[in-house]
Amino acid sequence: MRSFYGETLSSPLMLGTALYPSPAVLREAFTRSGASVATVSVRREAGSKAAGADFWAMVRELGVRVLPNTAGCHSVREAVTTAQMARELFGTDWIKLEVIGHADTLQPDPFALLEAARILCAEGFKVFPYTTEDLVLAERLLKAGCDVLMPWGAPIGTGLGLTNPYGLRTLRAQLPDVPLVVDAGLGLPSHAAQAMEMGFDAVLLNTAVARAGDPPAMAEAFALAVKAGRLAHDADPMDPRDMASPSTPVIGKAFLA
Repeated sequence: MRSFYGETLSSPLMLGTALYPSPAVLREAFTRSGASVATVSVRREAGSKAAGADFWAMVRELGVRVLPNTAGCHSVREAVTTAQMARELFGTDWIKLEVIGHADTLQPDPFALLEAARILCAEGFKVFPYTTEDLVLAERLLKAGCDVLMPWGAPIGTGLGLTNPYGLRTLRAQLPDVPLVVDAGLGLPSHAAQAMEMGFDAVLLNTAVARAGDPPAMAEAFALAVKAGRLAHDADPMDPRDMASPSTPVIGKAFLA
C-alpha cells in the first residue's frame, strides 16, 4: 500500500460521511467497509453547536483518519478559508481541496484549484486536490506542492463509473510514483475494482454507499471490490488480444481417420 504524505493506510477505501439515513447506519457502513479514511464537510460542522459537536464525536469514534474537505466552495478565498477552519476544528493538516467551477457537472475549476493549492501547500497543508484526469493540470498541482492527486471517475453523485478510462490510464502511466485516488462518480463495486486494476492507489466515494438500499452491505461490497482489484493488479493480468487463443493444448489430441 502506497503512503499518503508519509502515512500508510490500512485500506485503499475512503468513504464520505454525508447522506446516510441515520448515524447508526453510518457507523455500521464504516465497520463493514473497513475504510481507512472518512471525509467530512467542514460546512456541516459548527464547533459551537451541539449537533456539530455530536457528529464530530461520532466520526472520532469510527477510529479512522479524518480528511476534511472544502465541498461546496466556488472560489479560492472560500476554499482557503474553509481549509483553515478545518485545520483548527479537526486538528489535522490534511485537506481535500474542492473548488467547484461548474454548477451542473460540479467539475473543478482548474485555475482556482491550482491557485488555492499553491496557497495551502505554502501554509503547510497536506493537500488532496479533487481534479479531473487532465495530465497538464496534474503536473501543475504537483509542482504547486501537492503529493497526492484525486482525479474524478465521473461527476460527483452520478454513479457513472470511469467515464474516461483512457485518460485515467494515461495519468497512472505518466505519474507512476504519485499516489492517485479515484474520487467521485463511482456507483458500483465493479467501478472501484476497475480503478484498482488500473493501478490506482485508493478510491473515495460517498453517494453509492449512503444512498444504497442497504448502505452497510454496499460498503462491504466495495471493500471486497477494492481488495479484488488490488490483487488483480498485483497479479500482473494478461494483456487483451484480438484473436482467440485456445487454453487447452492440441498436442496429443486424438484424430479420427
